[in-house]
Amino acid sequence: MDTTATTARAHEVTAPGSGTHLHFLNHLATVKVAAQRERSMSVVQFDAGRGFGAPLHQHEHEDELFVVLDGELRFFLGDEVIEGPTGMVAYLAAAKPHTFQVVSETASILNVTASRTHAPRFDEMVSALGVPTDPTALPSPQPIDPGHVAEVCAQYGITILGPPPGPLDETREVA
Repeated sequence: MDTTATTARAHEVTAPGSGTHLHFLNHLATVKVAAQRERSMSVVQFDAGRGFGAPLHQHEHEDELFVVLDGELRFFLGDEVIEGPTGMVAYLAAAKPHTFQVVSETASILNVTASRTHAPRFDEMVSALGVPTDPTALPSPQPIDPGHVAEVCAQYGITILGPPPGPLDETREVA
């Protein structure tokens, strides 16, 4: 007996400006589509200011897809440094070290993660480290405890390998 029709998740449509808004590591994260046990995909929009960068890390179970909606990022993928202008799409494979940094005044990024297992989900990590907010504005910078971030990330299958990129260096050669 096929039970797919009774257990499949319903369609979801998230209107512009809606979702679960969180102040997350000094930027705004909006969970647009949360993964659920029957689906291993999540969608989170990030809005951040110049200089913001994630720590060097790798996802043990999730591939990531970045879509630069507005602004410009710089991706650090192993030994490669790649500019990410508005409209760029970057696929980042699980278990490969990477980070990024906002090089424009602000940037808006859509992040899609797809899990290879039923491991904890990226959007759950964002919620665990984030603080619910309304209105949807960039937060005032707050101190970040790297040890706490690494501990929480590890619970969700993300290994922190090093610090975020340093201060912006406009003279750096890029691919």
